[in-house]
Amino acid sequence: MALNIPGLVVLIVFYAITLAIGIWASRKSKKDQRNGNSSEMVIVGSRNMNFFIGLCTATATWVGGAYINGTAEIVYLPTRGLVWVQAPIGFALSLVVGGLFFVNPMRSKNYVTMMDPLQETYGNMIGSLLFIPPLIGDIFWFAAILASLGATMRVILDISGYLAIIISACTVTFYTLLGGLYSVAYTDVIQLIFITLSLWICVPFALLNSATESIYYTAAQEVYQAPWIGTVQTEYLGRWLDDFLYLVLGSIPWQTYFQRVLSASSPRQARLISCLSGLGSLLMAIPSVLIGAVAASTDWNQTSYGLPTPVERGESAMILPFVLHYLCPTYISIGGLGAVAAAVMSSADSALLSASSMFAHNIYRKILRKEAAEREVLWMMRTSMVVFGTAAAGLAFYSHSIYDLWFLSGELVYVLLFPQLCCVLFIPNTNTYGSAAGFLFGFLLRLLAGEPSLKISPVIHYPGCSLVDGVYIQLFPFKTFTMLLTLGTIVTVSYLAVFLFKRNILPRKWDVCSIIKENSTFAHPCAR
Repeated sequence: MALNIPGLVVLIVFYAITLAIGIWASRKSKKDQRNGNSSEMVIVGSRNMNFFIGLCTATATWVGGAYINGTAEIVYLPTRGLVWVQAPIGFALSLVVGGLFFVNPMRSKNYVTMMDPLQETYGNMIGSLLFIPPLIGDIFWFAAILASLGATMRVILDISGYLAIIISACTVTFYTLLGGLYSVAYTDVIQLIFITLSLWICVPFALLNSATESIYYTAAQEVYQAPWIGTVQTEYLGRWLDDFLYLVLGSIPWQTYFQRVLSASSPRQARLISCLSGLGSLLMAIPSVLIGAVAASTDWNQTSYGLPTPVERGESAMILPFVLHYLCPTYISIGGLGAVAAAVMSSADSALLSASSMFAHNIYRKILRKEAAEREVLWMMRTSMVVFGTAAAGLAFYSHSIYDLWFLSGELVYVLLFPQLCCVLFIPNTNTYGSAAGFLFGFLLRLLAGEPSLKISPVIHYPGCSLVDGVYIQLFPFKTFTMLLTLGTIVTVSYLAVFLFKRNILPRKWDVCSIIKENSTFAHPCAR
């Protein structure tokens, strides 16, 4: 296959437009920097983000390359199907739940990052510990979606995936570095429009291809493979529920989410943006679902791809670019590639800004250099963007293992960070001791449950744990169980510590974090 010159030209034009918009938005950013807090402007856009822009950027953040590629793949897989496509509904409900319960206490107190209430309640020492899971998650997320773009370009343009990864990472890092949230938000608008138009244009051509059977018929009838609707076997119900709750609740404690709602001009607008973006992300999954259904309804022997089928070759992760390339005209598949590129950039810039914001604001300013000036914090944020962007691009070259690490880091955020955030916002009087105990206990429980992708055998065999092809599979909803135990540990140890110190069962001098108030003062050595 020769280099696709028209496709390469179209992609270069798209990147140039995105970069131009990012640079234009950075000028607005610099104008606002002269009128106020420069680092806060970069992180939350001076809290005056336009409602439409805020809605678009909140939606585009979740609709990444992994989102549209993964949705199509799950629908296509004979062992999965539509009933296992949980991300669209899970993300949508997550944004609604976040808007109804989490946005108001965060936005009304004018927090800058998600870590602010955690450091305020538990101190900087614990805050720095809690910073690790979302930092790793953001970097791995950036790397995973870069890897998906590289694989797509390799199929459609026949260029090196490495080259695509490097160019995309440099472009995203450059305009994010220049304008912060303004550049990210304004480029998200054009990227969201491009994703919508490009994918919907591809769908009719894929549906009407002569090699494709009617998806209405193959939804319930086995033609070339099992029906694409799929089934959930009884023994897998616990795992299905666990994954679903993980998506709904575990998608809340991320800076990429709170960065959007904290930039809104009021708590009411923030709640509205959160809830409506949930609907938007759900609707954006429809083209991917249809593409996955088309792939499951296609006689691949009638295409130039031939046999064996993608699933038999172990290439199911590439099913969306395969459908675009083999079932659509060339000029249409190029548009589909643009959709994938736009989806990647809309999420990649969010992950990059999220990680650098938390590092500069919560670690550098509050722990490493408390006397740092605004300009110094801003430059540290830019430096960290370059470092994190470079790290993500390097990790993206190891696409197979990076997805596994991304999922694992996401699980750690769910079982460790979500309970902590719930406690600081909704449960009064939890303290540093409870937070530390909950973190360590939850982390230990998650490791003892094992991780097949990293070849870590489980020490704890929950009910339903079974050996499949030499690998132990946990069918019990252990992630949610671990999250609830972490929550219970934080509350129990917090109140127990207060009881023991107040009753002098433990000497007050052992209270190194000063959770017991004396003389109406509340020193917090753990925050120093």
